[in-house]
Amino acid sequence: MPHSGEVSPVVHGFPHLDTVRSSLTALYRRLSPDGVRRYEVSVPASDVLVDDGDGLHLGAQRVARALVRQLRLPEARMVVSFRAMEHAASVELGAGPEYFVELNERFARREHRRDIGAALAHEITHVLLHRLGLAMPTDAGTEILTDVAATYLGAGWLLLDAFRRDGMSSQKLGYLTPEEFGYVLAKRATAFGEDPSPWFTSAVAYEAWLRGREAAARDWRRPPLAGAGWAARRRARAAGGDGVFPCPVCGQRLRVTAGGGQRRVRARCGVCDSVLECAP
Repeated sequence: MPHSGEVSPVVHGFPHLDTVRSSLTALYRRLSPDGVRRYEVSVPASDVLVDDGDGLHLGAQRVARALVRQLRLPEARMVVSFRAMEHAASVELGAGPEYFVELNERFARREHRRDIGAALAHEITHVLLHRLGLAMPTDAGTEILTDVAATYLGAGWLLLDAFRRDGMSSQKLGYLTPEEFGYVLAKRATAFGEDPSPWFTSAVAYEAWLRGREAAARDWRRPPLAGAGWAARRRARAAGGDGVFPCPVCGQRLRVTAGGGQRRVRARCGVCDSVLECAP
């Protein structure tokens, strides 16, 4: 059945953060830490641009093939078409092996061709999740999972870069807020040692990346993580904190039992294999 990436009114902040973290946990559970590490290099900008030298359809198909390779889907015939539609794009989720993606006809206009890669990244990630049998309990949750997976697996930086503001109008693709895209991208940057800063062509997207990066950094400063600092850990103990916290990598909830001493302890996440320094 088709799914749609949506051209949304621009909402800011982190309203979907719980679902974002649950999506990261689900992605690590389904792919395994070793499976996630297969995506350590993001798709390069040069592979996902439809420039003036490309014919529209050939250029879109070339970009789609690059995203299929990035997401480690089987190579197959890619059919990309354009038509009038309410949403940004839709994809046919069949058994394959062909991929059929429809894009809103506005992407055929020269001034919008730079966002073809962003629209395709969301739809082709739908194909990946369908073949993995990975979904959330609601359609809205699955759309958020799709944006999270696209971003964490190295294709969704395009969706954040498609956020731009021009005078009184704004454009945003996808279901996450710009800051939530930045948050997931920061999680990926920490996990794989990537710096996405040079890829942004949109100033407002870069600003959202910075805000998301700061939110992701705060996850490493939660008690009982050692990076929380003594004062934060003391406040948590005073509030009756029991050492339960989300893994700052994958979001899985972990528990650390205080032994009463002053020694630091290490907690290993059973979902993403991260080893985390904790302090009493």
